[in-house]
Amino acid sequence: MQAISKVSSAASLFRCSTKLTSQPCVSQLSLRKGLASGVMKLFSSPLKTMFDAGRSVHVSRFCSTSNIPSSLQIELVPCLADNYAYILHDEETGTVGVVDPSEAVPVMNALKQNGQNLTYILNTHHHYDHTGGNLELKDKYGAKVVGSALDRKRIPGIDIALNDGDKWEFAGHEVHVMETPGHTLGHISFYFPGARAVFTGDTLFSLSCGKLFEGTPEQMLASLQRIVALPDDTSIYCGHEYTLSNSKFALSVEPTNEVLQSYAAYVAELRGKKLPTIPTTVKMEKACNPFLRTGNMDIRRALGIQETADEAEALGVIRRAKDGFKS
Repeated sequence: MQAISKVSSAASLFRCSTKLTSQPCVSQLSLRKGLASGVMKLFSSPLKTMFDAGRSVHVSRFCSTSNIPSSLQIELVPCLADNYAYILHDEETGTVGVVDPSEAVPVMNALKQNGQNLTYILNTHHHYDHTGGNLELKDKYGAKVVGSALDRKRIPGIDIALNDGDKWEFAGHEVHVMETPGHTLGHISFYFPGARAVFTGDTLFSLSCGKLFEGTPEQMLASLQRIVALPDDTSIYCGHEYTLSNSKFALSVEPTNEVLQSYAAYVAELRGKKLPTIPTTVKMEKACNPFLRTGNMDIRRALGIQETADEAEALGVIRRAKDGFKS
């Protein structure tokens, strides 16, 4: 069963509202922030949407506070053990793209089910679990591969090489190219301002950031700051379903954060039903993600980070602690 969710406005940090194309089976799940106490409470009935690893889920604005109309539809496609690829479909022109196809078959199955062709393949970085499906998809559909000019020698089949600050166009949708190094040196993120959506690959996850395989804490800090400078209601589509384990680490270093407590409970409920936790929002991540809260004194005390340490140094300590964390 597939669900297509539409944009809905909300006064809370985020809201999930889903509409089915054919079968009624969804309740709404949202969080409400109490103005006096700052405590967010789950108040909706449980979600009943079916989701399994062999199927894709339409998640256009699955969790969002935005009320911006857009013809861009976003479909989440599970790949490998915990990767997500994202099919982009412009309803007006029929143009279709995919972000970070780690493998071809799940993407081809989703395209076949929807009767779609593929025009573009967008890669945030060169790692195989984000580009593994490039060549097979390109061969089958004639799609053009889009990626970072810095990684033109490392991205299979690249046709369109983009640089930081470039404005590319996907079926009339302006796409801002943001260099976001740290996980890799050539990592980029794709921001669709008209749809209030950003694809962050392995730079920013919900409640975490990517491992520093090639970059430095300074680079990662700058990259994260660029992403969270986007509007609060921007939906963040990242490369992996890591949120549950990330929430356990986040709670271990900031256990008194009440917004985080509620979000972690919400995440556990979703994963218990095998539902995706992505997208998240900029506003939620700023409230809960320890890698965006490097100045927070509770986190610093929990990890023995000196008050005088700068934010990049603190991020490095948090990243090392996360790397060694056993959930």
